[in-house]
Amino acid sequence: MSGHGLAEAVGAFGMFTLATSVITVSIRQLAGTRRAKVLVVREQEYRKIAEEAVATQQSTEQLLTELNGRLTEMQSRMESLERILQTVE
Repeated sequence: MSGHGLAEAVGAFGMFTLATSVITVSIRQLAGTRRAKVLVVREQEYRKIAEEAVATQQSTEQLLTELNGRLTEMQSRMESLERILQTVE
């Protein structure tokens, strides 16, 4: 093989290596970008779920407060009825 043929072979190998490296780096970058986008979407979904959970907890707390008030009122009425029944006996 002459020096010129060897240079062509080394050049071709170098170009193949360069092309392979560029393709590999491009694929890894695109995969990283896609992974980041998926993580952002997932985080937004989790945030939405968390906000819905907080809203549900707040409405549940409000309902429990209302029920507690009603039970307190019923308890006072029951005590009043018991006193009335005791005085009647």
